[in-house]
Amino acid sequence: MSEKEKMINGDNYMPFCELLEKDRFRAKTLCMKYNTLTPDKKDEKQKILSELLGNAGENSVIEPNFFCDYGYNIEFNGFVYVNHNSVFLDCAKIKVGADTFIGPNCGFYTAIHPINAKERIKGIESAKPITIGNGVWLGGNVVVLPGVSIGDRSVIGAGSVVTKDIPSDVVAVGNPCRVIKQIEKL
Repeated sequence: MSEKEKMINGDNYMPFCELLEKDRFRAKTLCMKYNTLTPDKKDEKQKILSELLGNAGENSVIEPNFFCDYGYNIEFNGFVYVNHNSVFLDCAKIKVGADTFIGPNCGFYTAIHPINAKERIKGIESAKPITIGNGVWLGGNVVVLPGVSIGDRSVIGAGSVVTKDIPSDVVAVGNPCRVIKQIEKL
């Protein structure tokens, strides 16, 4: 099994193999091109997003600067708005539902490094997917950690670090992020 297949399957893998390094260079080159386009170049931006992401959604907007590791593990399942300075470390899938708004300086980190220093120094890592539901709003400076799911229509307060799953229809805040109230369903 290749290191890329191991990464996709959630197994331990070596991220500095030739194939994964080539994939990261491709993604980072496309991100650089995307980040240098002027705001009026909407068609060119959509073309790059379609080439970069596993699914770019429908007319999604990502404000510069945008950074990701691979791109092909990011899926927008409808319109998604991502504000400035987002980081998607997509060693595993990052799925974002339709009509989701992501504030500035947000990070989505799927990579997991061993706690044991000897293992970490070897360069081994693994990854767990992140899933964001439909109609979610993440405030600025939110960090979402590996393996987390956030339910539909939930709101994550600015500066939160989401370390565990958040259900649908709630407001959650803090570090670690925790539910503080239920949202009334329409």
